[in-house]
Amino acid sequence: MSANGGTKAIVAALLANSGIAVTKFVAFLLTGSSSMLAESVHSVADAGNQGLLLLGGRRARRAATPQHPFGYGRERYIYAFIVSIVLFSVGGLFALYEAYHKWSHAEGITSWHWVPVAVLVAAIIMEIFSFRTAIVESNLVRGNQSWVKFVRRAKAPELPVVLLEDLGALVGLVFALFGVGMTLITGNGRWDAAGTAMIGVLLVVIAIILAIETKSLLLGEGAEAHDVAALEKSVTDGPEFERIIHMKTLYLGPEELMVAAKVAVPAGVTAEVLAQSIDTVEGRIRAAVPTARVIYLEPDIYRASAERAGAGSASPSEPGEVAGRPGS
Repeated sequence: MSANGGTKAIVAALLANSGIAVTKFVAFLLTGSSSMLAESVHSVADAGNQGLLLLGGRRARRAATPQHPFGYGRERYIYAFIVSIVLFSVGGLFALYEAYHKWSHAEGITSWHWVPVAVLVAAIIMEIFSFRTAIVESNLVRGNQSWVKFVRRAKAPELPVVLLEDLGALVGLVFALFGVGMTLITGNGRWDAAGTAMIGVLLVVIAIILAIETKSLLLGEGAEAHDVAALEKSVTDGPEFERIIHMKTLYLGPEELMVAAKVAVPAGVTAEVLAQSIDTVEGRIRAAVPTARVIYLEPDIYRASAERAGAGSASPSEPGEVAGRPGS
C-alpha cells in the first residue's frame, strides 16, 4: 500500500537534503553564520534519517525465522524511532547549543553577505519539491483523514516521518532566513543566534512528536475501527459460526495484521465441517481486510463466562471497538 509511495518520498527527501547540506556548509564556511551551521547539521541529520528509513524498510523484508516467527516487519518502527532520537540529539540539541554559543559571542556577517540568503532561498525551493512529493504520496493513502489524524494513525511510519521532517525543514529555513536577514540589516549577530534557537526548539518538538507516535507503534497497535467492523462482519456473515466470543488484533508490521478470535460453533459439529468452516471464514477475512495475513480462529461452545474472561484481558481491540494512540 504505502511502501512504494513511502520509498519515493524518502528518496526525494534524501536527494534534496544531501544537496542542501552541501550548499549550507559552503555558506557557513564563507559567512560564519550560526543559523547556516545549524541548518547544515539539520540537513545532514535529515539525510541520515532518510538513509535509516530506507535501511529499515529493506531489513523489514527479511523472511521469518524460527527465532522471529512473525518476521521483521516491526524493524520499520524501530528505525523510525531511531530517526526521532537522531533528530532530537543531532539536530535540535546541537542547534540550541550553537544558539547559546552565538548569543554569548555575537558576531555579525562581515563578508559574502548575499551567500546565505541565496543559499536559503535555493534550499527552500528544493525543500518545497521534497515536501510536495511527500504530500502527493501521502494523499494516495490518506483517504479522507485530516493530516493530524493521518500522522497519528498511519501504520506505515515512513510517510509521516518524511512529512514532519520536510515541514520542519521548511519552517527551519524560514527561521534561518529571518535570523540571517535581521543580522544583515542590523549588523547584530544575536539575531542570527535567535534564528538558530528557533530552529533548535522546532526540531526538538518534532522529534518528541515522532518519538511518541513511533513508541505507540512499537508497543503494538490494533486494527482501526473500520477494519474491526469488517473483520467482525467477515466472521459472522455466514452460517459457519454463531458469534464472536472475543477477538484481538495486532499489527506485526505496517502491512501485516494478526487476527486472533475465539468463535462460537454449533454443538455437535464434526471436525471436518469445522475445518472447512475455518477455511471459509479465513478467506472472507483476507478478502475484506487484505492486511490480515496471520489469522487464528479458536472454536468453542459459547458460554457467557468465556466471553467475560476474554473481554477482561487487555487487548488492542475488542469486538466493536479499537484502541487509539495515547491521548487520542
